[in-house]
Amino acid sequence: MAEKLLIRALKGEVLKVPPVWMMRQAGRYLPEYRATRQKAGDFLSLCFTPELAAEVTLQPIRRFGFDAAILFADILLVPQALGADLWFVTGEGPRLSTISNAADLARLKPADAIHEHLAPVYETVRILREELPSDVPLIGFAGAPWTVATYMIAGRGTLDQGPAHALKSGDPASFDALIELITLATIEYLLAQVAAGAEVVKLFDSWAGSLKGADFAKYSTAPQKRIIAALKARHPDLPVIAFPREAGENYIGFARETAADCLAIDNSVDAGWAAEYLQVDGCIQGNLAPVHLVNGGQALIDATRQIRDAFARGPHIFNLGHGITPDADPKNVDIMLAALRN
Repeated sequence: MAEKLLIRALKGEVLKVPPVWMMRQAGRYLPEYRATRQKAGDFLSLCFTPELAAEVTLQPIRRFGFDAAILFADILLVPQALGADLWFVTGEGPRLSTISNAADLARLKPADAIHEHLAPVYETVRILREELPSDVPLIGFAGAPWTVATYMIAGRGTLDQGPAHALKSGDPASFDALIELITLATIEYLLAQVAAGAEVVKLFDSWAGSLKGADFAKYSTAPQKRIIAALKARHPDLPVIAFPREAGENYIGFARETAADCLAIDNSVDAGWAAEYLQVDGCIQGNLAPVHLVNGGQALIDATRQIRDAFARGPHIFNLGHGITPDADPKNVDIMLAALRN
Protein backbone atom coordinates (compact mmCIF):
# COMPACT_ATOMS: atom_id res chain seq x y z
CA MET A 1 0.00 0.00 0.00
CA ALA A 2 2.94 2.33 0.65
CA GLU A 3 3.73 2.23 -3.08
CA LYS A 4 0.40 3.76 -4.07
CA LEU A 5 0.80 7.41 -4.95
CA LEU A 6 -2.42 8.52 -3.27
CA ILE A 7 -1.47 6.83 0.00
CA ARG A 8 1.99 8.39 -0.14
CA ALA A 9 0.48 11.87 -0.50
CA LEU A 10 -2.00 11.20 2.29
CA LYS A 11 0.89 10.20 4.54
CA GLY A 12 2.50 13.59 3.91
CA GLU A 13 4.96 12.85 1.10
CA VAL A 14 5.60 15.65 -1.38
CA LEU A 15 5.53 14.16 -4.89
CA LYS A 16 6.89 15.70 -8.08
CA VAL A 17 3.57 15.02 -9.81
CA PRO A 18 0.56 14.85 -7.46
CA PRO A 19 -1.79 11.88 -7.63
CA VAL A 20 -5.09 12.70 -9.31
CA TRP A 21 -8.70 11.55 -9.25
CA MET A 22 -12.00 13.38 -9.70
CA MET A 23 -15.12 13.63 -7.61
CA ARG A 24 -17.97 11.92 -9.51
CA GLN A 25 -15.42 10.49 -11.92
CA ALA A 26 -17.88 7.67 -12.61
CA GLY A 27 -20.85 9.48 -14.08
CA ARG A 28 -23.01 10.76 -16.89
CA TYR A 29 -20.24 12.52 -18.81
CA LEU A 30 -18.98 9.05 -19.83
CA PRO A 31 -20.85 7.14 -22.57
CA GLU A 32 -19.89 3.80 -20.98
CA TYR A 33 -21.52 4.93 -17.73
CA ARG A 34 -24.73 5.87 -19.52
CA ALA A 35 -24.83 2.44 -21.16
CA THR A 36 -24.38 0.67 -17.82
CA ARG A 37 -26.97 2.89 -16.16
CA GLN A 38 -29.45 1.97 -18.88
CA LYS A 39 -28.72 -1.70 -18.28
CA ALA A 40 -29.39 -1.24 -14.55
CA GLY A 41 -32.71 0.50 -15.22
CA ASP A 42 -32.46 3.24 -12.60
CA PHE A 43 -29.93 4.88 -10.30
CA LEU A 44 -30.74 2.96 -7.12
CA SER A 45 -30.67 -0.36 -8.97
CA LEU A 46 -27.22 0.58 -10.22
CA CYS A 47 -26.06 1.34 -6.65
CA PHE A 48 -27.43 -1.96 -5.33
CA THR A 49 -26.21 -4.26 -8.10
CA PRO A 50 -22.61 -4.95 -7.06
CA GLU A 51 -21.35 -6.13 -10.44
CA LEU A 52 -22.69 -3.02 -12.20
CA ALA A 53 -21.63 -0.62 -9.43
CA ALA A 54 -18.14 -2.10 -9.61
CA GLU A 55 -18.15 -1.75 -13.39
CA VAL A 56 -18.93 1.98 -13.34
CA THR A 57 -16.32 2.49 -10.61
CA LEU A 58 -13.73 0.85 -12.87
CA GLN A 59 -14.67 2.67 -16.07
CA PRO A 60 -12.81 5.96 -15.40
CA ILE A 61 -9.77 3.99 -14.19
CA ARG A 62 -9.61 2.11 -17.49
CA ARG A 63 -10.20 5.22 -19.59
CA PHE A 64 -8.01 7.76 -17.81
CA GLY A 65 -5.62 5.91 -15.51
CA PHE A 66 -6.53 7.86 -12.38
CA ASP A 67 -4.51 7.28 -9.24
CA ALA A 68 -7.55 6.31 -7.15
CA ALA A 69 -11.00 4.84 -7.56
CA ILE A 70 -13.95 5.93 -5.47
CA LEU A 71 -16.77 3.57 -4.64
CA PHE A 72 -19.90 4.17 -6.72
CA ALA A 73 -22.74 4.74 -4.26
CA ASP A 74 -24.70 7.71 -2.88
CA ILE A 75 -24.65 9.54 0.45
CA LEU A 76 -28.42 9.01 0.81
CA LEU A 77 -28.17 5.23 1.02
CA VAL A 78 -27.57 5.64 4.76
CA PRO A 79 -30.90 7.46 5.38
CA GLN A 80 -32.60 4.78 3.32
CA ALA A 81 -30.94 2.08 5.41
CA LEU A 82 -32.21 3.87 8.53
CA GLY A 83 -35.77 3.57 7.23
CA ALA A 84 -36.35 6.72 5.17
CA ASP A 85 -38.08 6.35 1.83
CA LEU A 86 -35.74 7.29 -1.03
CA TRP A 87 -36.40 7.74 -4.73
CA PHE A 88 -34.94 9.75 -7.58
CA VAL A 89 -36.87 12.06 -9.90
CA THR A 90 -35.42 12.19 -13.41
CA GLY A 91 -33.83 15.53 -14.08
CA GLU A 92 -34.46 16.77 -10.53
CA GLY A 93 -32.53 14.52 -8.15
CA PRO A 94 -33.26 12.69 -4.89
CA ARG A 95 -36.41 12.75 -2.82
CA LEU A 96 -36.85 11.39 0.71
CA SER A 97 -39.58 11.09 3.28
CA THR A 98 -39.03 13.93 5.74
CA ILE A 99 -38.02 14.14 9.40
CA SER A 100 -39.73 17.10 11.05
CA ASN A 101 -40.28 16.07 14.68
CA ALA A 102 -39.50 13.53 17.39
CA ALA A 103 -42.22 11.16 16.18
CA ASP A 104 -40.66 10.96 12.72
CA LEU A 105 -37.29 10.34 14.30
CA ALA A 106 -38.65 7.54 16.48
CA ARG A 107 -39.72 5.61 13.38
CA LEU A 108 -36.12 5.31 12.15
CA LYS A 109 -34.01 2.22 12.79
CA PRO A 110 -31.03 2.16 15.16
CA ALA A 111 -27.61 2.82 13.68
CA ASP A 112 -26.41 -0.77 13.86
CA ALA A 113 -29.42 -2.01 11.84
CA ILE A 114 -28.18 -0.57 8.54
CA HIS A 115 -25.93 -3.40 7.41
CA GLU A 116 -28.45 -5.79 5.87
CA HIS A 117 -29.74 -3.05 3.57
CA LEU A 118 -26.22 -1.92 2.66
CA ALA A 119 -24.77 -5.41 2.14
CA PRO A 120 -24.67 -4.94 -1.67
CA VAL A 121 -22.44 -1.87 -1.21
CA TYR A 122 -19.99 -3.91 0.83
CA GLU A 123 -20.02 -6.59 -1.87
CA THR A 124 -19.15 -3.91 -4.44
CA VAL A 125 -16.13 -2.98 -2.33
CA ARG A 126 -15.00 -6.61 -2.21
CA ILE A 127 -15.31 -6.96 -5.99
CA LEU A 128 -13.33 -3.78 -6.55
CA ARG A 129 -10.47 -4.85 -4.31
CA GLU A 130 -10.12 -7.92 -6.53
CA GLU A 131 -10.43 -6.11 -9.86
CA LEU A 132 -8.66 -2.77 -9.38
CA PRO A 133 -5.06 -2.47 -10.59
CA SER A 134 -2.60 -3.15 -7.78
CA ASP A 135 -1.40 0.47 -7.73
CA VAL A 136 -4.90 2.02 -7.49
CA PRO A 137 -6.40 2.36 -4.00
CA LEU A 138 -10.14 2.32 -3.37
CA ILE A 139 -11.76 5.26 -1.57
CA GLY A 140 -14.90 4.56 0.44
CA PHE A 141 -17.10 7.45 1.49
CA ALA A 142 -20.13 8.75 3.34
CA GLY A 143 -21.96 12.01 3.73
CA ALA A 144 -21.13 13.98 6.86
CA PRO A 145 -23.98 14.19 9.40
CA TRP A 146 -24.98 17.82 8.77
CA THR A 147 -25.31 17.33 5.02
CA VAL A 148 -27.21 14.05 5.35
CA ALA A 149 -29.52 15.67 7.92
CA THR A 150 -30.36 18.54 5.53
CA TYR A 151 -31.69 16.04 2.99
CA MET A 152 -33.56 14.00 5.59
CA ILE A 153 -35.29 17.09 6.98
CA ALA A 154 -36.15 18.82 3.69
CA GLY A 155 -36.75 15.64 1.69
CA ARG A 156 -34.56 17.00 -1.09
CA GLY A 157 -31.64 19.30 -1.76
CA THR A 158 -32.33 22.97 -1.07
CA LEU A 159 -30.50 26.18 -1.93
CA ASP A 160 -30.04 27.41 1.64
CA GLN A 161 -30.73 24.28 3.76
CA GLY A 162 -33.53 26.35 5.32
CA PRO A 163 -35.62 23.44 6.66
CA ALA A 164 -32.63 22.01 8.54
CA HIS A 165 -31.77 25.39 10.02
CA ALA A 166 -35.41 25.81 11.06
CA LEU A 167 -35.52 22.46 12.87
CA LYS A 168 -32.14 23.16 14.46
CA SER A 169 -33.45 26.35 16.03
CA GLY A 170 -37.09 25.32 16.56
CA ASP A 171 -36.61 21.81 17.94
CA PRO A 172 -32.95 21.46 18.93
CA ALA A 173 -33.55 18.22 20.86
CA SER A 174 -34.90 16.42 17.80
CA PHE A 175 -32.27 17.93 15.56
CA ASP A 176 -29.42 16.90 17.86
CA ALA A 177 -30.88 13.39 18.13
CA LEU A 178 -30.94 13.11 14.34
CA ILE A 179 -27.30 14.24 14.10
CA GLU A 180 -26.41 11.66 16.75
CA LEU A 181 -28.15 8.86 14.86
CA ILE A 182 -26.50 9.79 11.55
CA THR A 183 -23.10 10.04 13.25
CA LEU A 184 -23.40 6.54 14.71
CA ALA A 185 -24.70 5.10 11.43
CA THR A 186 -21.86 6.73 9.50
CA ILE A 187 -19.29 5.14 11.79
CA GLU A 188 -20.95 1.75 11.28
CA TYR A 189 -21.10 2.23 7.50
CA LEU A 190 -17.50 3.35 7.03
CA LEU A 191 -16.11 0.64 9.31
CA ALA A 192 -17.96 -1.92 7.20
CA GLN A 193 -16.53 -0.42 4.00
CA VAL A 194 -13.02 -0.67 5.44
CA ALA A 195 -13.64 -4.26 6.55
CA ALA A 196 -14.69 -5.06 2.99
CA GLY A 197 -11.53 -3.51 1.54
CA ALA A 198 -11.69 0.29 1.29
CA GLU A 199 -8.19 1.70 1.85
CA VAL A 200 -9.11 5.38 2.27
CA VAL A 201 -12.38 7.02 3.33
CA LYS A 202 -13.79 10.44 2.57
CA LEU A 203 -16.44 12.48 4.37
CA PHE A 204 -18.51 14.77 2.17
CA ASP A 205 -20.00 17.73 4.02
CA SER A 206 -21.39 19.33 0.88
CA TRP A 207 -23.52 21.93 2.72
CA ALA A 208 -21.03 22.83 5.46
CA GLY A 209 -20.80 26.37 4.10
CA SER A 210 -24.29 27.24 5.31
CA LEU A 211 -23.26 26.70 8.94
CA LYS A 212 -22.03 29.88 10.61
CA GLY A 213 -20.25 30.67 13.85
CA ALA A 214 -20.63 28.15 16.64
CA ASP A 215 -22.95 26.03 14.50
CA PHE A 216 -20.07 25.16 12.17
CA ALA A 217 -18.01 23.84 15.06
CA LYS A 218 -20.94 21.97 16.58
CA TYR A 219 -22.51 20.42 13.49
CA SER A 220 -19.68 20.12 10.94
CA THR A 221 -16.40 19.89 12.85
CA ALA A 222 -17.50 17.97 15.95
CA PRO A 223 -19.37 15.09 14.24
CA GLN A 224 -16.56 14.57 11.73
CA LYS A 225 -13.99 14.62 14.52
CA ARG A 226 -15.97 11.95 16.32
CA ILE A 227 -16.33 9.78 13.20
CA ILE A 228 -12.62 10.02 12.38
CA ALA A 229 -11.68 9.18 15.98
CA ALA A 230 -13.87 6.07 15.87
CA LEU A 231 -12.38 4.96 12.56
CA LYS A 232 -8.82 5.49 13.71
CA ALA A 233 -9.45 3.75 17.02
CA ARG A 234 -10.10 0.60 14.99
CA HIS A 235 -7.72 1.35 12.10
CA PRO A 236 -4.96 3.74 13.24
CA ASP A 237 -3.31 3.91 9.81
CA LEU A 238 -6.53 4.52 7.84
CA PRO A 239 -6.23 7.77 5.82
CA VAL A 240 -9.27 10.03 5.97
CA ILE A 241 -10.14 12.91 3.62
CA ALA A 242 -12.57 15.56 4.88
CA PHE A 243 -14.47 17.92 2.57
CA PRO A 244 -16.38 20.69 4.39
CA ARG A 245 -17.36 22.39 1.15
CA GLU A 246 -17.51 26.20 1.05
CA ALA A 247 -16.20 26.45 4.61
CA GLY A 248 -14.23 29.60 3.75
CA GLU A 249 -12.23 30.78 6.75
CA ASN A 250 -13.46 27.72 8.64
CA TYR A 251 -11.16 25.60 6.49
CA ILE A 252 -8.30 26.95 8.62
CA GLY A 253 -7.43 24.37 11.26
CA PHE A 254 -10.19 21.95 10.19
CA ALA A 255 -7.84 19.07 9.39
CA ARG A 256 -5.91 19.61 12.62
CA GLU A 257 -9.08 19.77 14.74
CA THR A 258 -10.73 16.69 13.21
CA ALA A 259 -7.52 14.66 12.72
CA ALA A 260 -8.28 14.28 9.01
CA ASP A 261 -5.22 13.30 6.99
CA CYS A 262 -6.26 15.45 4.05
CA LEU A 263 -8.45 18.51 3.59
CA ALA A 264 -10.38 18.71 0.33
CA ILE A 265 -11.23 22.26 -0.74
CA ASP A 266 -13.75 23.69 -3.18
CA ASN A 267 -12.92 25.91 -6.14
CA SER A 268 -14.02 29.13 -4.44
CA VAL A 269 -10.75 28.99 -2.50
CA ASP A 270 -7.63 30.59 -3.98
CA ALA A 271 -4.92 27.93 -4.28
CA GLY A 272 -2.19 30.33 -3.16
CA TRP A 273 -4.12 31.20 -0.01
CA ALA A 274 -4.81 27.52 0.66
CA ALA A 275 -1.14 26.63 0.25
CA GLU A 276 -0.20 29.30 2.80
CA TYR A 277 -2.90 28.75 5.42
CA LEU A 278 -4.17 25.18 4.96
CA GLN A 279 -1.34 23.06 3.58
CA VAL A 280 0.67 23.76 6.73
CA ASP A 281 -1.53 21.12 8.41
CA GLY A 282 -0.89 18.43 5.81
CA CYS A 283 -2.24 17.16 2.52
CA ILE A 284 -4.61 19.30 0.47
CA GLN A 285 -6.95 17.94 -2.20
CA GLY A 286 -8.29 20.12 -4.99
CA ASN A 287 -9.33 22.38 -6.49
CA LEU A 288 -9.91 22.84 -10.24
CA ALA A 289 -13.27 24.41 -11.14
CA PRO A 290 -15.41 21.76 -12.89
CA VAL A 291 -16.43 24.28 -15.57
CA HIS A 292 -12.94 23.96 -17.06
CA LEU A 293 -13.79 20.39 -18.07
CA VAL A 294 -16.76 21.75 -19.99
CA ASN A 295 -14.99 24.65 -21.69
CA GLY A 296 -11.51 23.17 -22.15
CA GLY A 297 -8.91 25.12 -24.11
CA GLN A 298 -5.88 26.97 -22.83
CA ALA A 299 -7.77 28.13 -19.74
CA LEU A 300 -8.02 24.50 -18.61
CA ILE A 301 -4.31 23.92 -19.15
CA ASP A 302 -3.33 27.14 -17.36
CA ALA A 303 -5.64 26.52 -14.38
CA THR A 304 -4.41 22.93 -13.98
CA ARG A 305 -0.77 24.00 -13.94
CA GLN A 306 -1.43 26.95 -11.64
CA ILE A 307 -3.05 24.70 -9.03
CA ARG A 308 -0.33 22.07 -9.36
CA ASP A 309 2.39 24.69 -8.93
CA ALA A 310 0.66 26.46 -6.03
CA PHE A 311 0.68 23.27 -3.95
CA ALA A 312 4.02 21.90 -5.16
CA ARG A 313 5.85 22.54 -1.88
CA GLY A 314 3.60 20.28 0.20
CA PRO A 315 1.55 17.08 -0.05
CA HIS A 316 -1.20 17.49 -2.64
CA ILE A 317 -3.85 15.40 -4.38
CA PHE A 318 -5.10 16.99 -7.58
CA ASN A 319 -8.89 16.98 -7.90
CA LEU A 320 -11.81 19.21 -8.74
CA GLY A 321 -13.38 21.68 -6.35
CA HIS A 322 -16.68 19.82 -6.75
CA GLY A 323 -17.98 16.91 -8.81
CA ILE A 324 -17.49 16.73 -12.56
CA THR A 325 -20.69 17.79 -14.35
CA PRO A 326 -22.66 15.72 -16.88
CA ASP A 327 -21.88 18.21 -19.68
CA ALA A 328 -18.10 17.81 -19.28
CA ASP A 329 -16.19 16.56 -22.31
CA PRO A 330 -14.08 13.43 -21.64
CA LYS A 331 -11.47 14.82 -24.05
CA ASN A 332 -10.94 17.69 -21.62
CA VAL A 333 -10.11 15.21 -18.87
CA ASP A 334 -7.29 13.91 -21.08
CA ILE A 335 -6.09 17.50 -21.59
CA MET A 336 -6.15 18.12 -17.83
CA LEU A 337 -4.16 14.96 -17.13
CA ALA A 338 -1.58 15.82 -19.77
CA ALA A 339 -1.17 19.33 -18.38
CA LEU A 340 -0.79 17.96 -14.86
CA ARG A 341 1.59 15.10 -15.60
CA ASN A 342 3.79 16.51 -18.35
